Amino acid sequence: MNLGAISLNKDKSPKKNKIFDLDLKKKKKPKLMEDRKSSSSVSDVGAWSMNIFSSVGIIMANKQLMSQTGFAFSFATTLTGFHFSVTALIGWISNATGYSESKSVPFWELLWFSIIANTSIAAMNFSLMLNSVGFYQISKLSMIPVVCVLEWILHGKQYSREVKMAVAVVVVGVGVCTVTDVKVNAKGFLCALVAILCTSLQQISIGSLQKKYSIGSFELLSKTAPIQALSLLTVGPFVDYCLTSKSLLKYNYTFGAFCFILLSCSLAVFCNISQYLCIGRFSAVSFQVLGHMKTVCVLMLGWLLFDSEMTLKNISGMVLAIVGMVVYSWAVENEKKGNVKAIPQIKSQLSDEELMLMKEGMDDSSLRDEELGQVSK
Repeated sequence: MNLGAISLNKDKSPKKNKIFDLDLKKKKKPKLMEDRKSSSSVSDVGAWSMNIFSSVGIIMANKQLMSQTGFAFSFATTLTGFHFSVTALIGWISNATGYSESKSVPFWELLWFSIIANTSIAAMNFSLMLNSVGFYQISKLSMIPVVCVLEWILHGKQYSREVKMAVAVVVVGVGVCTVTDVKVNAKGFLCALVAILCTSLQQISIGSLQKKYSIGSFELLSKTAPIQALSLLTVGPFVDYCLTSKSLLKYNYTFGAFCFILLSCSLAVFCNISQYLCIGRFSAVSFQVLGHMKTVCVLMLGWLLFDSEMTLKNISGMVLAIVGMVVYSWAVENEKKGNVKAIPQIKSQLSDEELMLMKEGMDDSSLRDEELGQVSK
């Protein structure tokens, strides 16, 4: 018996173990992918839930704060400045304590984004003042097709027929339950046009900036919030005076009003974070479409809490809108699956081929080991 043959044969077992380990790793991959997919789905639901609850909550709080039967704080633009001030403070504390990482983004891009976002806020307020509520709702609904067109122009994004149909159903449904009287004038139409374009660009920019600079939603928000807060607190009181003919300095600040302002600012932090999260994880179109669930929730809560009128027209519109949202979610999911199937599985094929080659190489080497052992006998 030759010791050289024994030593050579012993060397085969580690090689076979390596191949066995590779096979085990390949078997574990589907499970890891399923776990990641499940975790991603939970995060998606969490982001949407945060956005819906915080948005509905802030609308209810602002309704009590700004209505004449509540605290009559009618300074909407300045209130938005307060919102971004608190958001900026939270972002600064997060960066100072090391909870979030600050990444570099060119200042001119942050400034350009803040100008678009603040113009959107001011134009929306002017549109609501100059136009009827019905036309204001139509202008908000028109943001969905405008976002689709802008994403097609700026990023060459294509949409399937099912997605387009679902978007149309949502727009019609929300229009049926919200649009009543429609009155428009030249100034109001111009303000609405500016508001639609700026809001659409702002929402598209949130996603593109996150991808371009590999920055998280909260990190981007913490960079834009101070610029928006400073500009809105500077310009806001003048804009509000033009809208309401009331001075912020002459408002009677009661303890109740202060508490509701603080509540509104707290909810705005969650609302802003969840908006950036949702757009970063999905798209501006998805945010617009599924965001109309907030409109449905506000109508229902208005009926439950504030005795708002609920007609058959409102109910049918809400049902149609919900059906459209479900169809949209299904269409987008099918589109994603279709894109995944269309991509050639080159990576997995290469790994299989490499594994086969490795196995063949191991078999050849084992034969050589046996031959050497036999020669040396």
